[in-house]
Amino acid sequence: MDSATKDEMQPSLPPGSSCPGPGWPEQERAERLARGAALKWASGVFYRPEQLARLGQYRSREVQRTCSLEARIKSVVQSYLEGVKTGVWQLAQASEAVQGAREALGQAHGLLQGTAEAMQTLRPLREQVAQHKQLQVLSQLLPRLWAVPATVAHARSLIDARQLLEAYVCLRELEKLQEETWAPLGGLELPVFEGLGPLAEALGQAVEAAAGAAGQLAREDPAQLVAAVRVAEVDAGYTASLELAPRGWRQRCLQALQEGLDRTHFGTPLLPEPGALAGWLEALRVALPAELSIAEALVAPCCPPYYKVVQLWAHTLHSGLRRCLQQLLGGPELGAADAFTLLHWVLHVYLGPEMMGSLELGPEADVSQLEPLLTPENIEQLEATFVAQIQANVTQWLQKALDGEVAEWNREQEPGTDSSGFYHSPMPAIVLQVRGKRPGRWEAPRGKGEEKRTWTLLMTTRCCLQILEENIRVSSLVSKSLQLRVQGMALSELGTFLRSFSDALIRFSRDHARGETMAPRYVPYLLATLNHQSALSSSVSVLQPDGAASGALAPVETALDELQRRICRLVLEALLAELQPLFAALPSRRWLSSPELLDNVCERTAHVCQDFRRVRNPAAQLLLAEAERTVVLQYLRALMQGRLVCRGADERTQAAERLQHDAAQLRELFLGLGLEESVQCAPVLLALRDLLNLRDPVLLGLEVAGLRQKFPDVSEDHVSAILDLRGDVSREQRLAALSSLQAGPQPSPSVGRRALFSLVPAPAPALSSCLPSGPCS
Repeated sequence: MDSATKDEMQPSLPPGSSCPGPGWPEQERAERLARGAALKWASGVFYRPEQLARLGQYRSREVQRTCSLEARIKSVVQSYLEGVKTGVWQLAQASEAVQGAREALGQAHGLLQGTAEAMQTLRPLREQVAQHKQLQVLSQLLPRLWAVPATVAHARSLIDARQLLEAYVCLRELEKLQEETWAPLGGLELPVFEGLGPLAEALGQAVEAAAGAAGQLAREDPAQLVAAVRVAEVDAGYTASLELAPRGWRQRCLQALQEGLDRTHFGTPLLPEPGALAGWLEALRVALPAELSIAEALVAPCCPPYYKVVQLWAHTLHSGLRRCLQQLLGGPELGAADAFTLLHWVLHVYLGPEMMGSLELGPEADVSQLEPLLTPENIEQLEATFVAQIQANVTQWLQKALDGEVAEWNREQEPGTDSSGFYHSPMPAIVLQVRGKRPGRWEAPRGKGEEKRTWTLLMTTRCCLQILEENIRVSSLVSKSLQLRVQGMALSELGTFLRSFSDALIRFSRDHARGETMAPRYVPYLLATLNHQSALSSSVSVLQPDGAASGALAPVETALDELQRRICRLVLEALLAELQPLFAALPSRRWLSSPELLDNVCERTAHVCQDFRRVRNPAAQLLLAEAERTVVLQYLRALMQGRLVCRGADERTQAAERLQHDAAQLRELFLGLGLEESVQCAPVLLALRDLLNLRDPVLLGLEVAGLRQKFPDVSEDHVSAILDLRGDVSREQRLAALSSLQAGPQPSPSVGRRALFSLVPAPAPALSSCLPSGPCS
């Protein structure tokens, strides 16, 4: 297709149209797209030569289409121009209307300004009209207004006469008259009504006073209480047209009920003085249930049901009591009796059947759901106070008892004896008291001297164990925790006392041994303290209440056992001091020929042990057994020293006979003192006698083996010392005898067998004691 053909195919613009200038880029782009689309269509249609013949037809058809489009466009433009013309005409009409309205408004504004100026001239007339109306209302109400002061005075007289309902009626009439004058007068307050505010306040105070004395009025004048409550209730439902604050007489009435009740029972001046707590609590125990009964029977019928008077009474009393107790605990520290009384009263009496749990009270009086009277911290504080003060008293009592006992030890007189003839001292009577008696019931002896002085000491010091027992028993009435604390305190103080007592004994013994303070009756007072220890041991079980842990008394029992061993050790040391000089000459040639040495030993032993009969069993038997073993051990110790060697068969026979005679003499001595034969240690001398009396040294092995069976703690050194005493044993025979100790059968175990040879050093003697491993150690 040539360029001429392309030009012919381009559509022609309508007359008067022109190509869009550079100011219309979208139109130019649309035109290019249209031309391109037309060219594409034309190239597709006229691609083949035979179709060129129809070019004229296509041209004429496109010309027709273009003319149709131009006609339609002209029609649309013409219609648009007609609409614009109509709109311009309407706008012109509207502009004319607006101009007319503006002129009319200007004229109206001028008229209004003239009217306002006219109204200013009428203001005095309007004020005159308002005053005329007020005067008209005042003229109508003037008789009633003149009566207002008299009515106010009458209402006050009714209030003073406690005629509250009539006074309230007068107040309502006056307030109604005030409302009738308030609106017509435009809110103007007349001076005649100035007394209504004080009158209403006086009536409210009268209602409060009646509510505060509800309990008394319910008994004496219930009509006055009912009138006060009705006034408060009626006023709560009254709505005044005046813009006045609500009086809230109902709330004031309820508050007055609570404050009056609280003031009656828990006012500050009524707090108990120190030492008067028990009486104050007892008064509350009687007064509070009585107050609730009055509230349920008399006050509640005078009040509406929704007041819940009984519940209000119970809560008020509970809150007041709780606050009062908190103030009491915040003041000076309570005494032990007051602390215990308060704990028992709060935890058991207050909610018990004697008070708030009484069956005579209705269910509304139940305070079990309220917070406790005392917090856990308060209970802990009271328990600590009670235990601390009891502990201080016990410490003082025990110290006085110990001081009195120590003062007795250096006296020249022997300790006193009881009705059974046993030694005793003031301390057992102080620390332990005969059951069924109390210190306050004792009678002073009529004599003087020792009995009078002992009684004075007893009266200045209470009976510790009984008091502790009573405190443990009574504390269980409060709580298990308090009982355990008191029990722990009692055991701790008793253990401290036993340690102090033991230390005092050590000082007493040391001073006596050094000669600083020679005690004329050293052993008798030691025996008196042993009786004291026995009495404590038999009575300490009272400190373990039923249900307590079985091992609670173990430390005290251990301390008592240690004290018993220490006293026994001191007594036996005194016996040793008497016997050691005598055993220094045994064995010897003089010992072989004369019983004088052992006679002196038995005499000294009997002199020391004769006081053992003043000791109660089983301590007396223990002392005798240990004394007998001490004598035997000293005897064995002397034999093991090697101071004597037999020169022949005659001396060996004589030594064997002496051992047999000494064993029999010791046996008779301690049987006479009351020691059972089954626990004596003297038979060991008979076993040694058999070893010395053996005539054929070849058979020594058999005797040594038999000795080992009877006394398993015998050693080779002990056997060698005995063989040295014989003086006829060769080296080979000695070795054969000693080998039998190891080769022979092992000794059979014997329950309760007591050590002897293991406490005797051989062959080099050294000062030793039987006590560390013995029963008395």
